[in-house]
Amino acid sequence: MVNIDEKPIRIGVLGAGRGRSYMGMAEVVGFELVAICDTWEERLSQLGKELNVATYSDYDKFLEHDTDAVVLCNYFHQHAPFAVKALDAGKHVMSECAACHTLAEGVALARSVERSGKIYMFVENYPYMVFNQEMRRLYQEDRVGEFKYGEGEYVHPDPAEVKLARSCGSHHWRNWIPATYYCTHSIAPVMFITDTRPTKVNGFVVPYDFGDPTQTMSAKRHDTCAVIICRMNNDAVMKSLHGTLRGHGNYVRIHGNKGVMENCRHGDKSRLRIWREPWEKDEDELVETVYKPEFPTYHNQAAKTSHGGGDFFTSYHFAQAIRTEIQPYLDVYRGIDMSIVGILAWRSALDDSAPIEVPDFRDELVRKQYENDTWSPDPMSKGNSQPPCSILGDIEPSVAAKDLAKKVWAKQGYFGE
Repeated sequence: MVNIDEKPIRIGVLGAGRGRSYMGMAEVVGFELVAICDTWEERLSQLGKELNVATYSDYDKFLEHDTDAVVLCNYFHQHAPFAVKALDAGKHVMSECAACHTLAEGVALARSVERSGKIYMFVENYPYMVFNQEMRRLYQEDRVGEFKYGEGEYVHPDPAEVKLARSCGSHHWRNWIPATYYCTHSIAPVMFITDTRPTKVNGFVVPYDFGDPTQTMSAKRHDTCAVIICRMNNDAVMKSLHGTLRGHGNYVRIHGNKGVMENCRHGDKSRLRIWREPWEKDEDELVETVYKPEFPTYHNQAAKTSHGGGDFFTSYHFAQAIRTEIQPYLDVYRGIDMSIVGILAWRSALDDSAPIEVPDFRDELVRKQYENDTWSPDPMSKGNSQPPCSILGDIEPSVAAKDLAKKVWAKQGYFGE
């Protein structure tokens, strides 16, 4: 357990599914779980009794509970409005990805954090995996020189039944979110390691695969995967790959002008590989070094938590930020940077992969240009110029896929369309 002398930070968690990860380790980082909110009342009631905490199905009532902070584990595309409400209610906020679903939401979120003076932590856990923390340390020590090119990959294929079980309902976000949007797991580690931000993006997608049963027998209506090319603010180039290609794994590679470092693609993928050219390395240094790093702090605690230890460190840094009253590294601005890349990359992909500038919402003059930009592919928010979910246009799941969906969803306790 992390030694915390101060009184516990009282937290409420929105989301009884993903939120369980934070409920189970609250005390380890100095939190006291006091309330849970979810619209799935059966699951909510069971969990409330199990953990002996207050439960709410109404978010506004949940915010009236005596808490210091809230953790947002609701749907991917709904975080910003809930965060703004919590901040306006005087709560610190830790929000899962994405930080915002539209550019207008990003503007509102940045303004709300500044107006409230409260802590905002963007819960992007992949930067805190052990090899990414080690690469950040090495980069700061100038082991590979100045960042020139980087790659981040998050490849996550699953059988159709698995996809359906975690995306109940045809309008569940996992079934329609465009391929570029779920980008922060691949972009965030590169930004974290190198302290850079994207300034321009080009988006590319591999279309929906009608020959792949993991797609055609699921309820998804978006494409196979996305590749995003970013120009960074130091003129380096970053490639992000994410989606449902075969070859599950997440990888990060950083090329500097003195060497390259990456996590391994075979065997234990948490191992780190560093390469230095023979004519540039120190005399007692190997050309190639491969080793398994440890977390710089709290190794034993982090190693027991999910997402490669990332869930521990996001919670830990959120708690530290509240106690010190200093915004965390993954603050609202970096959260917005990471999230709007996916939105802008989709615009790019729909425009033959043309380059699009990434606005910096640290600047109010820039924010004013986007405060009414509500462009969204959400099928529940029909509006002017609503983009499609796939580069191919509207995709209708087959009758066989719909029949399988109903069976899988019924097992999860969901009986809607």
